[in-house]
Amino acid sequence: MTKRNIVVVGTQWGDEGKGKIVDLLTDRVAAVVRFQGGHNAGHTLVIDGKKTVLHLIPSGILREEVECFIGNGVVLAPDALEKEVAELESTGLEVKSRLKISDACPLILDYHVALDQARELARGNKAIGTTGRGIGPAYEDKVARRGLRAGDMKNMSQFKEKLAETLSYHNYMLENFYKVEPVSFDELWAKCERYSKMIVPMLADIPNLIDSYNREGKNLMFEGAQGTLLDIDQGTYPYVTSSNTTAGGAASGAGIGPTQFDYVLGITKAYATRVGGGPFPTELCYDVASDEGDPVGKELGTRGHEFGATTGRQRRCGWFDAVALRRSAQINGMTGMCLTKLDVMDELDEVKVCVSYSKEGQTLTLPPCSAEEYELCEPNYVTLPGWKTSTVGIDSWDALPKEAKEYIQFLEKEVGVPVSILSTGPDRAETLVLQDPFK
Repeated sequence: MTKRNIVVVGTQWGDEGKGKIVDLLTDRVAAVVRFQGGHNAGHTLVIDGKKTVLHLIPSGILREEVECFIGNGVVLAPDALEKEVAELESTGLEVKSRLKISDACPLILDYHVALDQARELARGNKAIGTTGRGIGPAYEDKVARRGLRAGDMKNMSQFKEKLAETLSYHNYMLENFYKVEPVSFDELWAKCERYSKMIVPMLADIPNLIDSYNREGKNLMFEGAQGTLLDIDQGTYPYVTSSNTTAGGAASGAGIGPTQFDYVLGITKAYATRVGGGPFPTELCYDVASDEGDPVGKELGTRGHEFGATTGRQRRCGWFDAVALRRSAQINGMTGMCLTKLDVMDELDEVKVCVSYSKEGQTLTLPPCSAEEYELCEPNYVTLPGWKTSTVGIDSWDALPKEAKEYIQFLEKEVGVPVSILSTGPDRAETLVLQDPFK
């Protein structure tokens, strides 16, 4: 039997609309595997007008015949998982029997959150812009080999000893360096006893499940969170997340060999957005609170509802950055792009695409490595005519306005990757598949 393993990644700074596309394509998969990040992700799904926001649980959960796996590359917040499961099951959806969690998932506990928030406060105006949910500190504990993992909950007497030792270490930092209140061991232990009753029954050998499904010829989807330009190694360091958000992270974060992947689908917004700090060469600065700034930035943010699904923070908006996308195409080995939110630009008289940067007298067609170098870059644009007509819900290539087609084709040429899927609205049904990744 022929199987297809599809990796779905964000190609910009996150918020590209990955959840919708994963949900759309899961009608042909046996399982969806989440391979990195934590509940700092926010994947919004709209089906028949009803909105669902997921943070930890893979976006295939709304299809009752699909299983959902949380791979070892994900940092798992038990309280967030508990809340998300309860919310989904309150709608009548069966979740626990379809959700499998890797024993190797690092746990996010109260002291990780306390550390994350204390650090951001201490950084002042140099804050990275984390969600404050303990993601980074949990990954640090993993790499330092002192982290507690989901599988540790199978032996709670040993778990208690490990928890006491790790908490003592972090409370010392919280009290003596950051000058904030320590985390109570007794309160945290009581929570962990409750969490274990939920988590342990869902533990599974995820690499073996993936291998079994592949041998049976079943399709699988690998779902990333955040975006390529936030990758801990390849992104705009240090304004990045704490995990590998690229297609390569799917192999290590799920437990599958890279030769098993058949297609890499890069989700790409038709313009660019970014949440939090860090360089953003094509930004059109606009502030919602003061209603001041660039009118196109306001238009994109307002029509695109550009507020974080997890934090509610205003997203910074700007023109499409083909320089950054070329790098994303390179390091992900992208097979095709899914272009989202084209309809947000429907009312613009003209649209711009950044095709190169100017930096200290040089012209760059690929981005620099560090945030400091990024700050020295000025965008060089090509201006194209707008289409000034609605593209919402268009279901064929021929029905698209001529100028919209030209814009899409220009992006394909600049990035060097074909647009295989076009999202023409937030609903599952508002999608135009130009090239099926499963064929």
